[in-house]
Amino acid sequence: MTESRGSLCYPLARYSLPGLFEFYELYRLFLPLWRSKREWFYPWATIDSIYGSPSDCLWAGGRAAFGQAKTDEVLELVNEYKISARLTLSNSLLTKDHLDDKKCNALCRAFEKTEVPSGVIVHSDLLAEYLKSSYPSLYLISSTTKVLTDFKDFEAELGRKDFSYVVPDFRLNKAFEKLSALNQAYKDKVEFLCNECCDFYCKERKLCYENVSRKNLGEEVPEHRCRAPDGEGGYRFSLAMKNPSFISIEDIQNVYLPMGFSNFKIEGRGLGSALVLEFLLYYLTKPEAHLQVREALYLDSMLDLF
Repeated sequence: MTESRGSLCYPLARYSLPGLFEFYELYRLFLPLWRSKREWFYPWATIDSIYGSPSDCLWAGGRAAFGQAKTDEVLELVNEYKISARLTLSNSLLTKDHLDDKKCNALCRAFEKTEVPSGVIVHSDLLAEYLKSSYPSLYLISSTTKVLTDFKDFEAELGRKDFSYVVPDFRLNKAFEKLSALNQAYKDKVEFLCNECCDFYCKERKLCYENVSRKNLGEEVPEHRCRAPDGEGGYRFSLAMKNPSFISIEDIQNVYLPMGFSNFKIEGRGLGSALVLEFLLYYLTKPEAHLQVREALYLDSMLDLF
């Protein structure tokens, strides 16, 4: 789908939203508004997918999974609204023995049957090969947890036919000269992480992801302590907006869409629903409708925003 602006015609901005299992209650209330009150939302934006993983998921990685929603509830939601589900199975430390995990295999079998094709966000090449042979209807997304900060490595990843999408490290977001030189087939595979709050110069990002992978494998490991400035304060959207890599709605409209990019990922799985709502307001909702959306959600006693 495209949006026409004068004599120009650009693709819609296609968002991948966080918390497939973690924020089920939020999306259960937000998606009916998205469907019925289209005048409240930007006409140039659409919800392409929602990503996440349930709690106690061996193959999960990236952020600690807190999702409590039941698989059948999530399946019913994505089928109702014709949204692609993406399972975040980006554990980087899997071995062949881990591939027999019954819960993760049952999860993949269930999401093979969605009305809109589901995907899997992967880090491990071992898991990618297993998924290709065992669940061929699930498309694959190369995870940002690979921390591909060298543009040549990123471009090589785009060239891999296994992946429908590749999420670059956020520090490549503004490498415009190199990004603009990509061919359109590669541009269509790029999915930018918009709102990362991690320090731009952090050198321990891969260690942080590996720590989560070890926890999901059941290993007793100490909590990774971020040593970046302001790292102890946790996520702040106001700080993310000051990050050199931050992608604003103006950037999307005026830079990325005209350049031929249309896929954008919103971080937020390990955060609270109140903060994720702020992302939905900022990236999807017209400013004059922010209050109406908040009222519609806050007045539902089933939504826990604290």
